[in-house]
Amino acid sequence: MTELTHVDAQGRPTMVDVSGKAVTLRSAVAESRVRFPAAVARTLRDAGFATRKGPVFHTAIVAGVMAAKRTHELIPLCHPLALSHADVVTTIEPRGVLIETTVATTGPTGVEMEALTAASVAALTIYDMTKALDKSITIEKIQLVEKTGGKS
Repeated sequence: MTELTHVDAQGRPTMVDVSGKAVTLRSAVAESRVRFPAAVARTLRDAGFATRKGPVFHTAIVAGVMAAKRTHELIPLCHPLALSHADVVTTIEPRGVLIETTVATTGPTGVEMEALTAASVAALTIYDMTKALDKSITIEKIQLVEKTGGKS
């Protein structure tokens, strides 16, 4: 097992010093799923994927991109990054939606947390916009799918 990177020798939280790391193109892909009962999926399809709150998936896409850009404000000890790309794709499934996020930067540290935050906030947005339809909607399996750049 490797050591925790966000804890110093005295056990205090610390931001990782990336000043000595190489600046490279770094990207990450993450995903999450929102599961609906069949009736909710039908209702959304019949309504053109909109609720009284607005277009569900378009709103989730914007929320995910915004979240990726503000990850450092939400997750303690994350570095503020200048993102060169942030994308959120929603794929309608028979009983829900798959959310896939891709984030990239050129810098000394990776964008895994930005991709995961985008996938999480997009899923939360869909939940918020559809929760009035059914209380059994779930958010499932938020995970990192791929990471490139850097040494690991």
